[in-house]
Amino acid sequence: MAIALVAIVALFFLFSGIYTDYLWFDATNFTTVFTGVLLTQIVLFLVGAVLMVGIAGGNMLLAFRMRPMFGPASFGGGSGADRYRMALDPHRKLIFIVGMGLLALFTGSSFAGQWKTWLQYINGAAFGKQDQLFKMDVSFFMFDYPFIRMVLNFLFTAVIISIVLAAITHYLYGGFRLQSPGVHASRAARTHLSLLLGIFVLLKAVAYWVDRYGLVFSDRGFVHGASYTDVNAVLPAKTILAIIALICAALFFAGVVRPGGMLPGVSFGLLVLSAILIGGVYPALVEQFQVKPNQQGKEAAYIQRNIEATRQSYNVDKTEVETYNAVADPAKVQANTDTSVSGVRLLDPALVSSTYEQTQRIRGFYSFAEPLDVDRYNDGTGKLVDHIVGVREMSAPPEAQNNWINKALVYTHGYGFVAAPGNKVDSSGLPDYDAKDMPVIGPLAASAKLQEPRVYYGESPSSAEYVIAGGNPNNPQELDYPETGGTGQKNTTYTGQGGVPVGSFLNRLVYAAKYGEKNILLSGDINDNSKILYVRNPRERIEKVAPFLTLDGNPYPAIVDGRITWIVDGYTTSNDYPYAQSESLGDMTRDTTSDRRVIAQQPSDRINYIRNSVKATVDAYDGTVKLYGWDNNDPVLKTWSNAFPGIIRPASEMSADLRSHVRYPEDLFKVQRYTLSRYHITNPAAFYSGQDFWNVPNDPTQGSQNVKQPPYYLTTTMPGGSPTFSLTTTFVPRQGPNLAAFMAVDSSGGSGYGRMRILRMPSSTPIPGPGQAQNSFQSRFAGELNLLGVGASSVRYGNLLTLPYAGGLVYIEPVYIQVAAGGGQEPYPILQRVLVSFGSKIGVARTLEEALTEIFGGEQNQQPTEQQQTTPNAQTNTALNSAISNAKKAYEDAQKALQASPPDWDAYGDAQKRLQDALKALEGANTRQPAPSASPTASPPASAAPSASPTATGSPPPSPSPSG
Repeated sequence: MAIALVAIVALFFLFSGIYTDYLWFDATNFTTVFTGVLLTQIVLFLVGAVLMVGIAGGNMLLAFRMRPMFGPASFGGGSGADRYRMALDPHRKLIFIVGMGLLALFTGSSFAGQWKTWLQYINGAAFGKQDQLFKMDVSFFMFDYPFIRMVLNFLFTAVIISIVLAAITHYLYGGFRLQSPGVHASRAARTHLSLLLGIFVLLKAVAYWVDRYGLVFSDRGFVHGASYTDVNAVLPAKTILAIIALICAALFFAGVVRPGGMLPGVSFGLLVLSAILIGGVYPALVEQFQVKPNQQGKEAAYIQRNIEATRQSYNVDKTEVETYNAVADPAKVQANTDTSVSGVRLLDPALVSSTYEQTQRIRGFYSFAEPLDVDRYNDGTGKLVDHIVGVREMSAPPEAQNNWINKALVYTHGYGFVAAPGNKVDSSGLPDYDAKDMPVIGPLAASAKLQEPRVYYGESPSSAEYVIAGGNPNNPQELDYPETGGTGQKNTTYTGQGGVPVGSFLNRLVYAAKYGEKNILLSGDINDNSKILYVRNPRERIEKVAPFLTLDGNPYPAIVDGRITWIVDGYTTSNDYPYAQSESLGDMTRDTTSDRRVIAQQPSDRINYIRNSVKATVDAYDGTVKLYGWDNNDPVLKTWSNAFPGIIRPASEMSADLRSHVRYPEDLFKVQRYTLSRYHITNPAAFYSGQDFWNVPNDPTQGSQNVKQPPYYLTTTMPGGSPTFSLTTTFVPRQGPNLAAFMAVDSSGGSGYGRMRILRMPSSTPIPGPGQAQNSFQSRFAGELNLLGVGASSVRYGNLLTLPYAGGLVYIEPVYIQVAAGGGQEPYPILQRVLVSFGSKIGVARTLEEALTEIFGGEQNQQPTEQQQTTPNAQTNTALNSAISNAKKAYEDAQKALQASPPDWDAYGDAQKRLQDALKALEGANTRQPAPSASPTASPPASAAPSASPTATGSPPPSPSPSG
């Protein structure tokens, strides 16, 4: 009775899991994926289980029926096997059934886990390209070869298990004995085992033949793909070994009719010896004595194959590489004729997320993603401007009210879209929001026609939890947003199409079982209008409806057709493209942002093929998922479209508003820049020497940490082009800190989308690299920036942007002062300076225009000479001391304004203006006085207040927007 009860409970929980999954897919209109995957897994499970039990169990039963009629006495009496047989024989049926059941379970589960391999095999689309070794369509290696290997592995496993089980059965029931002077076996046992061994060797012959095709993935040579040794030694060796294995299999089969162990022994010895000599020693000799002494010449043709295949598989074969004769001397250019950087993005989305938190969080139970995202919106004059955007998401109810009712029924969603132009700040150095507050106001919110600001689906950790929304529309209980200037709140009731209805007793019961929460079943606040919303993270939601996609690590929100919509890039990936270089996806996409774990890290799976085949969207209000086919030429996408017809919409169905917010995906760009750091070289001899290989530079703003600089979204003007929203990166040589190249890809979503250009720097003119530019900034303005960071503040460097400008390359870096605003609030950065570098000349100012004027207008801002550094005059000292005193006084006034409750933003702005004037005076004195040698993050002078930690934590009350 107890066993039956346990079985019933287990079956109920199994049913609950499957049924709730079906309800979720039904609510998202992706039931074809659920049923398609589930039916495929069931069929593969049954096929694998039945075949394994049929082969292994059948051979075990056959061995039992072949047992000697007179038992073990046939071979001279009993042995230790008799004791085992006598103990097991009374329970042999039960043991057989349980053993076969476990074998079926494990085998079926393993086989069902290969559902992707099976679906790709039966739905595979042709590539229309042939590999260069076997002249077969690439689809054979991408879709057919993995399936053939899967079947072979299954058959090998089945035959080996059959041999083991048959041998054990023959031994227990007297079919053979291990006794002096050797093995004694009955004719039936010898025949049975010889047949099984013959089948195993026959499978080995097939495997040797199939292994020939696997050489296109070889890593034996200088690069991946079949090398000289593979083609000239391993390939013929595999063919010879396949023939030898066939002969050996025939000898094993001959042992069935000819008694004795000579033929099986000869065949086994021949197989092992040939595998060692032909399959191992011969290729090693060719590699050692023919290839290594002449590797460059021998491998040239195969390196060329690898270059071509790798550039095609990573979709970089159309990259435009051009020499850019960059000018390093600002005196030789006409900068006043180039306005391409006048509106460049200065706000760093990785830094100002905490500024958004403090000035726009409103209440402590809201939060913004880190980092924020970069998009572009119309500024009202028809010009697209880069914006730093984020959504105000629900983090968790206040700690004292963090109970089930509040978590599941009241604090159900975030509210609002917050955005600021990336190229300007207000008078206090804070983002100049054009979409803010609750309800959402601002010119951007009006021009984008935001109609639904509620966020039920988002990136906040709370999105991993379920909520139950809907309920009674006449008595709404979901917190919509706090009332302005009061302690009350506006409530709402969810009316979206998303979510699973939980009004029925059955649905409440299965979800109570799924989440182990009895309140779902018992709560009186749940009625026929209630819906349970779960899997609310956009990335996880798309992974569930499209399990064949690899998703970009950074979804981003946009106002599309009046609604907040998450846009996620989906990739089709593979590690089976012939001759292409295989790399770890996690390693290729690792940089500062992934190391901070602020965006999803990619798995370490190795790939050698990637396409941005799908643009996916998730509605932030009702969770509607849409998948748009972005790369219709991708055979892998065509394959999955054949497997799941109808779930991928054509790109032509994308609205114009959605298309205007499409951008080139970050992770794909990281993979491609990693590839192009070597594969910009197309000549095999130059590739072999590697002298022109590049590196992605380390992030100079992270000090000594060995982590790559991330790519940056910003509007860029490439030579001969117009301003275009782009994704950019830089390269430095493998040896040396100078800039080697600048790369940008069109991310605008228009006709030029995806155009990738590399500006290669001339070898005759050294252009400073990002690390050199950062060092110059820090050494040149150490004193001034250090003064900004005294007291309870610290200097934070923003993203170091590199841009083509005036015939050269300009570096632009915002500098923030991270201040603690008092009242227990966390510190947050405020933009205070803009650093600009062109060649060896540097400028610093409150605005980008002023910093550019310092470089290109007026006298050049030269470094002080050694004599000037060692002989300052008294007048200079007096001016310097006065400037420092005024700056400290202005800073103290600014701190008092910030520490007021609420902060006095008018007084703070006035203090900032006085601080700016003092610092300008300091800079004037600094041209005659050497800069302090301290770093920008050094401790303040003894007279300054102790520095507060820039990582202070807590749950601060909101700061009112300075403009609201």
